[in-house]
Order: sequence, then C-alpha cells, then structure tokens
Amino acid sequence: MIRVLVVEDDARTADAHAEYVRRVAGFEPAGVAHTASAARRELRDAAARGERIHLLLLDLNLPDGHGLDLCRELRASGLAVDVIAVTAVRELAAVRQAVAVGVVQYLIKPFVFEVFARKLTAYREYFDRMRAPVSTLSQREVDTAFAALRTSNAPGLPKGLSEETLDAVSELLTSLAEPLSASEVAEALGLSRVTARRYLEHLADRGVVTRAARHGSRGRPELEYARPRSSEPGRG
Repeated sequence: MIRVLVVEDDARTADAHAEYVRRVAGFEPAGVAHTASAARRELRDAAARGERIHLLLLDLNLPDGHGLDLCRELRASGLAVDVIAVTAVRELAAVRQAVAVGVVQYLIKPFVFEVFARKLTAYREYFDRMRAPVSTLSQREVDTAFAALRTSNAPGLPKGLSEETLDAVSELLTSLAEPLSASEVAEALGLSRVTARRYLEHLADRGVVTRAARHGSRGRPELEYARPRSSEPGRG
C-alpha cells in the first residue's frame, strides 16, 4: 500500500481528501496534518516507528509557512517522500517553483474525485516502476516511469495528448494576463518544448487560445499563445 499524508489547513477539505485516498485502490491515509509543523511531526514520528510515508498531498498555503518551503526542507534532509501539490494556487512562479523542488504532480482546486483518482493512479504506476529490483534503469525505462505521471489521452484528443496536461496548459494560460511561448509553458509545467507546443497548437486550432508572432525577439521567430481577451478566467 502507498501511504499518504494529507497536509491541508481546512479540516473539512483534509477529511474529504483522506476519504478520496481510501477510495483509490492501492492507497491508504497515513494521517492528516493541518500545518507545516504538524506535517514535520507526522513524518518524524513515522520514521521513528520505522514506518514509511510515501506521498504527501500538500496544500501550498499553510498557516505556518508555504508548502514549497516544506518541500525544500524535506529535500535538504534527504527524506525520500514524493509530493503532489493540491492547491488553488496557479501563478506561474508557484508552478515553476513546484517543479524545481521535485513536486511530481500539480492538482488545482476545485476538482472532482475522478480527476483526483486519475492523478493517484498515474502516480501508482510511476511508484511501481521506480521500485524495480535493479540498481540501474535504461533510458527507455526511465522515460516510461516518468511518462506514467501523465494520464493517457481522452477520446477525441490527438494521439499522445492527455486531458490532464491539456487542462494544465489551458489553466496556466487562463491564470496569466500575458501571452506565453511554448518554451515558457514547457518550463512552467515541466514539459519538453515540443510537447508544450503540440498542446498549444491543439488549443489554438480549436479556437481556445490565440497565437501570434512575438515581436522584438531575436533569432528565429517565436509564437506566443494567450486566452482571447473576452474569455472568462477559470475558477480559483
């Protein structure tokens, strides 16, 4: 079983997320923490008992600190625990920082159970692949393990595109006022530039976003993508 610590300041939301964890096969709640200090204590106590917590479902806005600061502490201490950010925070800087500190997935509130379950199921496949009984992995095995973190494409999407990643790209453009290039989207969401451009072009072809040449850029002309000015921002 993959043991999950829910870190969420709102008690009702924390209980709901813990119940969601129980409903996904292969997962069980290891506890609930409402503050960063409580999360540290839960992790420390579990280690003292010889118990492993594999995954944090981590809210970013905690009463006693930012969730990404907690991530940095955990990385600095050498504690091997994966993190899925579960938050309403959708600013580009926050997404970039989450990628930089090793957050494996980013789940934007509000969401329904089906979306939550797809994220955890994708993580479980990644988790299982990374427990291979070998000391080294081939490039293909590494690529397959990381690809498992992205859910498969939904019916109606071009081959190789996933609904989850498409939503993430769309949400990123919705949350920002300025247009973004494929390189900037790739950096923000931890994608390759080629992959980011495929999603952006798909959204542009559907009329969801606009594309235009970026003026003033040196070298090869670059396209930038933005939500039409008349579009309503998504829910926070």
